[in-house]
Formats: sequence, C-alpha cells, structure tokens
Amino acid sequence: MSVKEKNDQFFVEKIAKDIDFIMKHTHGMTKEVLEVNEVLIDSILFRFIQISESMKRLSDDFRIRHAEISWVSVIGLRNKIVHDYGDIRLDVIYQTIQMDLPKLKEVFHF
Repeated sequence: MSVKEKNDQFFVEKIAKDIDFIMKHTHGMTKEVLEVNEVLIDSILFRFIQISESMKRLSDDFRIRHAEISWVSVIGLRNKIVHDYGDIRLDVIYQTIQMDLPKLKEVFHF
C-alpha cells in the first residue's frame, strides 16, 4: 500500500470532501431542523474542525493565490468549536453553512 503525499492537492481534496459532506447532509434543511439533530450537529462540527485543520496545512503559496478566503475566520471557527463546544451558536453554524460553504466549495472544487 502506498502512502499518499500530503501536499496541497491532498488537503484540497480532503477539504472538498468535508464541504460536500456538510452540504449534502444539510441541503434544504431549516435551522430549526438542524438544531434538534444532535448527531448531525456533532458530525458537522467535526467536519468544520477537519476543514480548518486541513486549511492550516495548505502552503503559503496556495493561501496567497486564494486571498478571497478569510483564513483567520476559518481558524477562528475551529477554535470556537474546540474550546467553547458547549457554547456554540447554531445560528452562526447554520449561516456559515448557507452563506460561506458554497463560496468555499467554489475554491476547493477545481
């Protein structure tokens, strides 16, 4: 079994997969429906953490070429989830899914 090189392409594919997962499982979902689905919330928050971790490992060159991404905001969301898990505002998560993930998807699906 070969070990896949962990370069920008590796992390881009990983990020795209996590974005697709969140979008697939929340498509057409209202905030109220999301708020009562604890398993889905946990899964989504885990995927957001994974997205942030992968994004932190992208090269400086990649980050410079994609200055349209708010890198600080992505890392800030991860930190909020990890360090304030019991105090996550689901309305912010829902808004992030609805407004920000489609924009990120455009960057990570090329």
